[in-house]
Amino acid sequence: MKHKLIIFDMDGTLVDSSFSIANAINYVRKNLGFEPMDYEYIVKHINDHTINPSQFFYYTKTFDKQHEKWFSEYYTNNHQKELVLYEGIGMLLKKLKAKGHKLAVATNAYRGSTLESLIHLKIYEYFDTVACYDDVPQGKPQPDMLFKILRDMCLGAHETLFIGDGPRDEMASKKAGIEYMMVAWGFTKHHNAIKSVHELEALLF
Repeated sequence: MKHKLIIFDMDGTLVDSSFSIANAINYVRKNLGFEPMDYEYIVKHINDHTINPSQFFYYTKTFDKQHEKWFSEYYTNNHQKELVLYEGIGMLLKKLKAKGHKLAVATNAYRGSTLESLIHLKIYEYFDTVACYDDVPQGKPQPDMLFKILRDMCLGAHETLFIGDGPRDEMASKKAGIEYMMVAWGFTKHHNAIKSVHELEALLF
């Protein structure tokens, strides 16, 4: 087994959460007194590593506790009707566990909404550990959460694969010295990325 540990990004890789994220951002904007942003415009910039997301979406240098409270409030109240698992992901996770792989999630989402999502979609049980934005000093593209997962699992970067859908994931993986696979069914489209879960499964097995 080449990779003992496989780490997944969540939004845009495991879970199609684009509708919930866009609506939650607009809910925060509404509470701040700003007009809503267009759905397509938000989704286009969710994975843009060249922007400061708090500045871009909320016109402030950093996210604060009130932003998190409002975002989580919307997410908690609406995720059950808005989140969907990408087709084939549930079976892929089941097969990887059956093969003896350790699995983890590394996400720039807050821990509360992450656990709500994974539990609601009935995939939380597949993961040995989860690292979120509020678990580490810096989120992706910094490698903090990947290093945390390696420590949690007592494994090395050379034993690990990271699967994500955007440049933040790729940059974090490179900084951590972890092999990376890019998928193209999420928020960011790449002509040379893996196009389907079926194609990913063929590469992993």
